[in-house]
Amino acid sequence: MKFIKLFAFVFVLFSVGNLYSQSKETQEVVAETSKLKKAVDTKNESAEAESYYNIGETFFNNRNFSKSEEYFLKSKNIYEKLNDKQNLEKVIRKLAQSQENQNKLKSAQSNYQKASKIGYSKSKRSLNANDASRLSSPTPENKADAILSNIQINEKENNKEDLAASYSQMADVNIENKNIPKAEENLNTAYQISKEQAPQQALAINQKLTDFYVDNKDFDKAIEAKKSVLKENFVKENSQKKVEQIQELAEIYIKKNDPKEAIVLFKNAYDIALQKGHTLEAQKSVKKLDSLYNISENTRASIQLYRDFLGKLPDLVSKDRSLVDNKILEDTEQRISQLMKEKELKDELIRKKNIFNYSLIGALILLIGLIIFIFRTLKKVQIKNKKIALQSLRREMNPHFIFNSLNSVNHFIATNNELEANQYLTKFSKLMRGVMENSSEDFIPFQQELDLLQNYLALEKTRFADKFDYEIKVDESLNTQSLKVPGMLIQPFLENAVWHGLRYRTTKGFLKLNFEKSGENLKIIIEDNGIGIEESKKQKTEHQKSRKGRGMKNTLERIALLNDLYKQNIECKIIDKKEEPGVFVEVSFKLINS
Repeated sequence: MKFIKLFAFVFVLFSVGNLYSQSKETQEVVAETSKLKKAVDTKNESAEAESYYNIGETFFNNRNFSKSEEYFLKSKNIYEKLNDKQNLEKVIRKLAQSQENQNKLKSAQSNYQKASKIGYSKSKRSLNANDASRLSSPTPENKADAILSNIQINEKENNKEDLAASYSQMADVNIENKNIPKAEENLNTAYQISKEQAPQQALAINQKLTDFYVDNKDFDKAIEAKKSVLKENFVKENSQKKVEQIQELAEIYIKKNDPKEAIVLFKNAYDIALQKGHTLEAQKSVKKLDSLYNISENTRASIQLYRDFLGKLPDLVSKDRSLVDNKILEDTEQRISQLMKEKELKDELIRKKNIFNYSLIGALILLIGLIIFIFRTLKKVQIKNKKIALQSLRREMNPHFIFNSLNSVNHFIATNNELEANQYLTKFSKLMRGVMENSSEDFIPFQQELDLLQNYLALEKTRFADKFDYEIKVDESLNTQSLKVPGMLIQPFLENAVWHGLRYRTTKGFLKLNFEKSGENLKIIIEDNGIGIEESKKQKTEHQKSRKGRGMKNTLERIALLNDLYKQNIECKIIDKKEEPGVFVEVSFKLINS
């Protein structure tokens, strides 16, 4: 049985992430968050404070007082900064009510007093002063006087929500005085007032009334009160609230020692939860029913219940939205938090900028020096960033090259050519060691680059022995030891010649690689008699066409960065040969000596 319970719980947690519908509360918070972002972006602090207040009020109306307190505090801080007394009085009163509902009585009393001192309107001043007095009064009589005064003000102002709260507070005083009939009367009055405009408040008052009856062992009245709320439209039209109220009614029957009726009610709550997609409420009903079945030693019914629950769980989860609402709210609050961090950072930057500007008014020489310093620093940062980008592009070639090489090893192994595979791996490891040793340098000795290219072509020759031969010619006037060249810049052109040109020939082709000195430049010519660029494009499969090659794009980006950083004026020309098949590549750049 415990395994089944655990499975159900885990299934709920992991499955509910597929939901997308949003409750009214979630929609309001998400919509207000969009307004908040706009207010922050436009630096409209009044609109920002209003958005915080509206978010806090949404949480307050849904009885999430800790969250409402958090957002009312944010709103209060901005209204204080703007010295907006009307809105400040409003938000501080709401803040105090949130704190009072969390039993933070000292903080609530302090905020009621602050709101009363702002004194934007006479009625609000009196309301807040009375609430502060109510919380600080040591005697029930003084509390009753303060509450009665607020009842009169709220009736005159037609403030139903505060009026209902005042009657509920008066009931607390009646209970303290052990005046049970009057407490019952005031709670019923509070309920009747709130149910028209504040359903969540009405549910809380109804729960307070039923708890009051249960505490006084008057279970029949508690049952009657709970049944009456089940007839209200705001419960009948909200299936989740309906299930919760039925469960509360069942709990009363348990306390009345009537488990049979409690079982009937929990079954009803379970059926509605299944139908409407309230996973956690269904789970709660299952647990309660299981507990009741265990008491009556009806193990068979308990097992059947869990089987039914697990069988209907996928459909139930697909209808649920409550947990995803919580996730959306959590993500929304994280966005708000991030928004505030960004705002604080911007404000801090603006503050520092202003201080900086004021400081520089009388120090023109320092300003000029500072500008020069900043310019040089930014230039260094730009150069550093470009070098990082160049290094990234250079290293990006390694995985590309390694992948192709390992494919070759795979080919040798697949064809049971173990000797060739071993020889290839030996050459490959030697080449990779050379590549890695020079991967951190933008320019390497020409001789090392030449060795790398010779090793690379030797590897490709091993892979495509029957497809091509090659030759490498180096101008004798070039000093291969002192000359420096960009590392692995030529390799992608050789790779393209082999993989996209020569290997598609029906007969053996030829690849030429020449290094020539042309004045103050080094000219590198790569020439092959493969099928050519245009023919290679035609022979590509749809899969190959859909793939975006990085080799040549990477190389061209490297050339652009090398030109920018080192003023190399590297030029690259790639054309199809006209007289015969094949591709002609010419790369030239300034000679660099170490």
